[in-house]
Formats: sequence, C-alpha cells, structure tokens
Amino acid sequence: MTLPDGDGNRSYIQIIRSTILIGGSSVINVVFSILRNKAMALLLGPEGIGLMALYNSILDMSQTVAGMGINASGVRQIAAVNAQDTRRVAEVVTVLRRVSLLLGILGAALLLPFSGLVAQLTFGDRQHAAGVMILSLAIFFQVAAGGRTALMQGTRDIPGLAWMSVLGGFFSLVVGVPLVYFLGTSGIAVSVAAGACASFVASWWFSRRIDIPSISLTARRAFQETAALFKLGIVFMASGFLTMGSAYAIRLIVASQDGLHAAGLYQAAWSLGGLYAGFILQAMGTDFYPRLTAVSGDNVECNRLVNEQTEISIMLAGPGLIATLTLAPAVMALFYSSEFRGAVDILRWICLGMMLRIVAWPIGFIILAKGAKAIFFWSEVAATVVHVGIAWLCVPILGPSGAGLAFFCLYVWHTGLVYYVARRYTDFRWSPANRKLILAYLPISAMVFGAFQLLPLWEATAVGLAITTVVGFFSLRTLASLLPEHMFPRMIRPLLVPRGG
Repeated sequence: MTLPDGDGNRSYIQIIRSTILIGGSSVINVVFSILRNKAMALLLGPEGIGLMALYNSILDMSQTVAGMGINASGVRQIAAVNAQDTRRVAEVVTVLRRVSLLLGILGAALLLPFSGLVAQLTFGDRQHAAGVMILSLAIFFQVAAGGRTALMQGTRDIPGLAWMSVLGGFFSLVVGVPLVYFLGTSGIAVSVAAGACASFVASWWFSRRIDIPSISLTARRAFQETAALFKLGIVFMASGFLTMGSAYAIRLIVASQDGLHAAGLYQAAWSLGGLYAGFILQAMGTDFYPRLTAVSGDNVECNRLVNEQTEISIMLAGPGLIATLTLAPAVMALFYSSEFRGAVDILRWICLGMMLRIVAWPIGFIILAKGAKAIFFWSEVAATVVHVGIAWLCVPILGPSGAGLAFFCLYVWHTGLVYYVARRYTDFRWSPANRKLILAYLPISAMVFGAFQLLPLWEATAVGLAITTVVGFFSLRTLASLLPEHMFPRMIRPLLVPRGG
C-alpha cells in the first residue's frame, strides 16, 4: 500500500491520531478495569456481577428514555453549524444545557415511584427496590452530563473527552471498589450513582474550558432550538431504547434460564469482548461522526471517509480481537477469576461478532450523518427483533453461550443490511483495499475460532498465537505506511515503513 497524497493522507492521519488519543485513554482504563473487575469478581462472584449487570441495564434504559436522545442530536446540531457562527453555536449549546438538566430531574423523579415495579420485573421480587431508587440519582447525573459531553464531542474536543474517560475509570476503581467492599451487594447501586456523579463533575469541568459566549434567548428562539433537538433526538432515543432494551432482555433471558450466576458469566464475556474494540468504536462516535456530519451533503466525500475509517478500524481491531479469541481463558482469569471460566465460549462468540461490528459501524454512521430518521429507526427495530429472537431460541438449547451466538448472528445480518441501505442511499461501495481486508480478516478469525472447536487446546492456542503475530505485524506495517516517516524513530523505520511507501 502506498502513502496517500493530499487530503487523503491528512484524513488518515486525523483518524489515526484521534483513535490513538482516545485509545490511549482506553489503555489506561484497561489497567483500571483489570484492577476493578478483579476486585469486584473476588468480592461479588458471578452472581454479584450478574446483579451489577442488571442494575446497569436498568440505568441504561432509564437514562436513554429520560435523555430523549438530545445528546446525540446535540452533537449533530453543533457539528453541522459553521464554527465561525459563534452566535448560532451558543444558541444550540445554551438550550442543550438547560434541556438536559431539566430532563435529568424529570427522569430521576419518574423512576422513584416505579422502583418497586422495576425491581419486581427484573429480579422477580422487590428485594432490590432500594437499589433501583438509588439509580435515580445516577439518571440525573448522567443525563445532565450528556448536554455538556455533546458540546465537547460536537466541537471535537478529543483531549477533554479522553481525560473524562480516564477520570471516570479511575473514580470507578478508587470509590466503587471500597463501597462494595464495605457494603457488599448493597454497595453496587451506590457505586454506580457515585460514578455517574463523577462523570457529571468531569463533564462540567472540561466543557467549561470551551469558549462559548453567554447570550440571552427569546422564548421563540429557545422553542425553535428545543424543537430541533427533540425532532431528531426522539428517533435517537427510540433507537437507544431498543438497543438498551435488547441488552436488558438478553440478560433477563439468560438469568431466567440459569440464574444470576449465568448472567454474570455473560456480563463478564460482554465486557471483555468489547474492551479492545470499544476504544475504536468510541473514537468513531467522538471524532468520525462529527466529521462525517460536516460533509453529509457530499456523497462522494462521505463514502471516502467511511472507507478510510473502515480500513483503519479493521487493522487496529483485528489483531486485538484475534488475540482475545486465542487467549480467552487467560484473559478471563486475569480480569475476573477462575470462577468465570464458563464465560470463555461466550467471549469467543462475542469476539467474532465484534469483528463484524467493526466492519459495519462506519457504514451505519452514514445514516446518522444524513439524518435519515425513518431508515435509522426501522433498522434498529429489526436489529432488536433479530438479536432477542435468536437469543430466545438459542439460550435454552446452548445455555449462556447461546447469547454470544445471538450477538454474532445479529452482526452477520446487520452488516448486510447497513451495506445494502448505504449502497441505495449514497451508492456506497467498499474500496478495493477494504474488500481485501474483509476477505482476509473475517475468515482468519473464523479459522482461529474453529481451531478451538476441533483441536486440542495447546494446538489451537499455538495456531492462534502464530496468526495473531502475523496479522499484528501486517496491520502495524500497513498503518505505518499511511503515516509520514518522520513520525517513527529512525532505528525502526526500515522495519515498519516499506520501501517506496
């Protein structure tokens, strides 16, 4: 692969820099996660992790409904406004902050009276009603923080977002673990609320550094801006509710079949499967989405950016996911404990699904950037039906591993769907480079997965490690060819930068 020229070169560098910056904070968070997950696993065991997962599912769904999607719509509104039009940006930001604060209060107030009913639906009794009540505080803090985070994302304040991520991981470790240590399972909901409070404080601190002029808004302008936020936000809210609702339903299906112990195994596998790919997906939402929105009127430019993002994402994610698939037992023992060895097969299925997710996500952002509300909503409805339906069929037969298989099947289906929609909508096609990468990385991942089904453990591990090494070196060398030589130390240039690249 030769080094692109001009705008293409700058675009690749922008993608890599933003991903590395977000990824750097994620690497730090990985360290925090290792310590936190290990401590939580030892303190709570699989059942406690399952309880924590269900609490988080309740919070995610409640926050999604309370936030009305204005975080995501706010990012689009800010990114679509000319940065030089400071008055217009200030109007959007002022309304976004006020509305998110009000929605946070309303969301918290609505969960409180229904906490017993939610606990009954989730756990089969009202024993955990007090914990659900505590989650109302977390809803307020997270929704209120969403408006400020949207400002940072819309203006692409990547360093600030990275710092917020690091501080969130640090706080969840130094505060969350002691709360659970002293309070036991009763401290889980308290630790979740404390983490949300920390996120709100961090979002307030870092967003205030962005210079937004103070303005006074007429009631008419405030109503117009609020209506614009809700118009697209409601679609985002409905989509988010479907996504969070499907995650909640999957956990209920697993728990109803095999108890909280199985739900804890699934949660452990889900967390680890998304840990490495998560920073790439997070970088897409943080940097790529606003950039794509800014050029959403130009189909050719949209398709070029999506292909570039896909190419970088596959090369960054591929080696890590194959390594996680290969070393699943060791990774599970490192992050959790030997009690979680039953989650290994689930983790491998999720790694396969994450590989497809990395391929599909950049294409899906075309729909978001274009503001195609109906297509976006109905595709999410279909995804929810497919995911929950397959899990409902597979979990009773395969146990918790059926939930991992359902996630993989979801993205087999979803990848084909979003590609079809994007092709009809913007005439999108994968570039020749991406077609080669997809036709190489996906079968390689399937081959490593199959090796663990057919070969003894040590032979399959040897095959997986060999493939990880080759794929990792290829990805590193290819990524290096996209960057100027001066960005690498002189001693390693001959190794990383191909001649003539």
